[in-house]
Amino acid sequence: MKLALFKFSLAAAGVALLAGCAGVRAHKGAVLDPQLVGAIQPGIDNKDSVAKTLGQPTFAGQFTSNDWYYLSRDTSAFAFRSPRVTDQTVLHVRFDQAGNVAAVDRTGKNLVANIDPASRRTPTLGRKHDLLSEIFGGIGAVGAPGVGNAGSGGPSH
Repeated sequence: MKLALFKFSLAAAGVALLAGCAGVRAHKGAVLDPQLVGAIQPGIDNKDSVAKTLGQPTFAGQFTSNDWYYLSRDTSAFAFRSPRVTDQTVLHVRFDQAGNVAAVDRTGKNLVANIDPASRRTPTLGRKHDLLSEIFGGIGAVGAPGVGNAGSGGPSH
């Protein structure tokens, strides 16, 4: 009897441990129905009809309110690991000055960038610097053309 109870408790503990390692899927953002997205037609729809069809945008353009963005993202994580993007859709609806749909652009997971904020190095464009080039790199640049030397004989303010 004790052996059967031990086997049962061991099996129950194993199932509990495996349940903690189950994959977790999550959806964030707008729920974009492909049929509703396909119903948005440039030149026919306007801001009101798009808002009635798709709802309010996830965010509007920063420089103009004539750009609406709908963001939809599905992620998957295994146990306590960082989630990875399994599917992403960014729907960009552009309006003209009259408020009519000018274009509908759709992008996917190809725009997802993996950024590691705890990395020791920040990737940059251009040449790589080392200690000696930082110390001696400015030699000869004083008075060079295009540097903006105050004593170059240019107009004084």
